Amino acid sequence: MEKYYVSYNKIHSIMKDLSQQIIESGFEPDYIVAIGTGGFIPARMLKTFINRPILTVGIAYYDLNDNIMDEPNIIQWIDDPDKKLKGKKILLVDEVDDSRATIGFCLERLLTHKPLEIAVTVVHNKEKEKRGSIPPEIQKYFAGETMEDQWICYPWDADEILEHENNC
Repeated sequence: MEKYYVSYNKIHSIMKDLSQQIIESGFEPDYIVAIGTGGFIPARMLKTFINRPILTVGIAYYDLNDNIMDEPNIIQWIDDPDKKLKGKKILLVDEVDDSRATIGFCLERLLTHKPLEIAVTVVHNKEKEKRGSIPPEIQKYFAGETMEDQWICYPWDADEILEHENNC
């Protein structure tokens, strides 16, 4: 599979543009919810432009040998979620919408806490058939780049950052 390398600078630029789209849409989140681990850095970049607190969740679909598991494993969830999320506007952030399984799972879980509204933001959306789905209640979806199905090499996953940057 062809690899697509992306730099921190490019992601920062994408997140700045996404923040403008979110602001212009009229969506004003109470919280940014970052899906870990890939959504942590994009969520922090968004916080620079949309100054809201960040909550984090961790969902694993792969075991330690990178095999897909039948069911997602919740590694981390929001403390006292009903108190924090009920009646609030939530901006869910992840790095890539690939299979949509993680995003779909998180959205279903977040909806059980009765937020007022949820929007989704991803750095990259892959144009391909998705395993998961976005519930119909979710009306706002923001993608920095829509692209073909390629392996995306993010800088936070790089063993050698200088080599990574040279491939960008």
